Amino acid sequence: MIGLLAVSSLSAQTLLNGFFPKKNDLTIASSYSYKSYDNFYIGETLSKSNPLDMGTISSSVLSIYGEYGVLDWLSTTVTLPYVSTKNESGVEDPVLGTNQVQGVQDLNLFLKAKVVDTEINDQSKLSIGGATGVTLPVGGYEEAGILSIGSGATAFEGCGFIQLTTNANIFVELQAVYSLRNNPDFDIPNAMLYSAKLGYYNKWFYTHVKIGVQNSLSGYDIGSQQFIDAGGPASLPQTEVDYTNVYLDLYVPIVKENFGVSTGYSVNMVGKNYDKASAFSLGIVYKSN
Repeated sequence: MIGLLAVSSLSAQTLLNGFFPKKNDLTIASSYSYKSYDNFYIGETLSKSNPLDMGTISSSVLSIYGEYGVLDWLSTTVTLPYVSTKNESGVEDPVLGTNQVQGVQDLNLFLKAKVVDTEINDQSKLSIGGATGVTLPVGGYEEAGILSIGSGATAFEGCGFIQLTTNANIFVELQAVYSLRNNPDFDIPNAMLYSAKLGYYNKWFYTHVKIGVQNSLSGYDIGSQQFIDAGGPASLPQTEVDYTNVYLDLYVPIVKENFGVSTGYSVNMVGKNYDKASAFSLGIVYKSN
């Protein structure tokens, strides 16, 4: 049953999970996500407006996700989102010259392997694994500007995870990712991403709560002299972007185990050069077996 678990989280971080499909099992999911914000962290200070007083900014994401079981311990995942970002007040982005930007964003390709899968005292199961992947900016979008839909960086990522699942179907998962990012036009900061997840599942539903963290390893603050000297809003991809988000996801099968619906909610608790947003998602999941 567990094959969808990256579908409804709204930030593009720690996209993988500690569950594995069986060999030849295929999961395909489509989801819609929406977030809106009018508060923004300028450096570490929460402002009551977005940069340059642009008012409320909303984002909608249509995403396709797929996972295929190459072997019982090896799977591959693909994610491709279409993003639309809009300034609701109609004020134009000073770099892009428009109040709305939309397009295909970044293609994510990952290969995930389980290296340890063992029982502990017949009461729980321990899984340890890793993954490697690449994120490719395939949409040809403009990466500079407040309303830009991405950083335009090619990212190479390495991930490690550990998951403990009890006989009562309660599980805890910890994950860490190193993201090496490259853009020929901007010095995009590399980043560490972490997540901690607590969840439960049975034949009627699956749910988890997750804390996700991004820690950029370099970059500068919006409004700093470095930011101004680099070009102001045109240099936004080079800022240090940190955040801590909380996610709540739910999945319910509706036709045996082949079709189901997913929903999610997230909120940004704290950040640096990042928005203060809440968001929701809704998705449809198909799994062959």
